[in-house]
Amino acid sequence: DVQLVESGGGSVQAGESLRLSCVASGYTLPMNMGWVRQVPGKEREGVAVIDYDGSTAYADSVKGRFTISKDGAGNTLLLQMDSLKPEDTARYFCAADTLWFGLNPQYRYWGQGTQVTVS
Repeated sequence: DVQLVESGGGSVQAGESLRLSCVASGYTLPMNMGWVRQVPGKEREGVAVIDYDGSTAYADSVKGRFTISKDGAGNTLLLQMDSLKPEDTARYFCAADTLWFGLNPQYRYWGQGTQVTVS
């Protein structure tokens, strides 16, 4: 089974940066991967996505501030978050699927999430 394990969340002040990591294992097919965030009581929001050959897409709310990438081996997904705002506060999930949904968070595989709080 595909496993996704996130790390790197925390509490920061507005304007500061955080980097989230997600280690993926257990897959044999090329995966499209993304970061999705959720605030309690609200729907999940696709934040950034990268397909298996490296093309990326971002939500308008984070464009220019967040950068999604993979490490050289391709099994660690990263999200560099700069110029963080209080409205970025959410639980951030790493997600993956063999299908491409763009920013629509309909992934088959999900991590447990990591909390990001910006004050």
